[in-house]
Order: sequence, then C-alpha cells, then structure tokens
Amino acid sequence: MIISRLSDYLRAHRRASLLDMAMALDTDQSALRDMLAMLERKGRACKLPGGTACASGCTQCQPHTIELYEWTGPQLPTNQARTTIPIKLCASA
Repeated sequence: MIISRLSDYLRAHRRASLLDMAMALDTDQSALRDMLAMLERKGRACKLPGGTACASGCTQCQPHTIELYEWTGPQLPTNQARTTIPIKLCASA
C-alpha cells in the first residue's frame, strides 16, 4: 500500500521534498499531497513553511520553490527499521 511506503520513506528521511518522494515512490505529486494531508491530520507529518531548507543542505534548489514535509510520528526501533525504499537525499543532486 502506497501510504505505508510513503510513511516509511518520510520516517527514514525525517524530512523530504514532495518531488523527492514522488520520484522515489514513482507516484504523482498531487496524489502524494492527499496522502500527506491525511498523515498531517493524524499528527504523523507536517508541511514545513516555504523557505525552509531541506535536510541535505545542498543549496542547489531555491528554498521557496520546494514543498517540504517532515515526519512527526513515532520512529521505529533501530532493530525494526525497514529499508525497502532506497535513500535519496535530493532530486537535484
């Protein structure tokens, strides 16, 4: 199910752009926005204000053009961490 994959991705990265999540999950950005809104309502994710820097700090993107989300839900214990989604820090890199 895509919502669990999205949760896993955001939990693993802690902070990610909508573009990065769409590329990693091979999903349309508008569909992800709906799922992220649901995660926000459940208190598991939050949309960060425009101009917030991404986690990678590469500075290749203009901060005001990036739609960033941050995981605010529970973390998995390290011995239960899932690594099914490849880690990619920035779509620009």
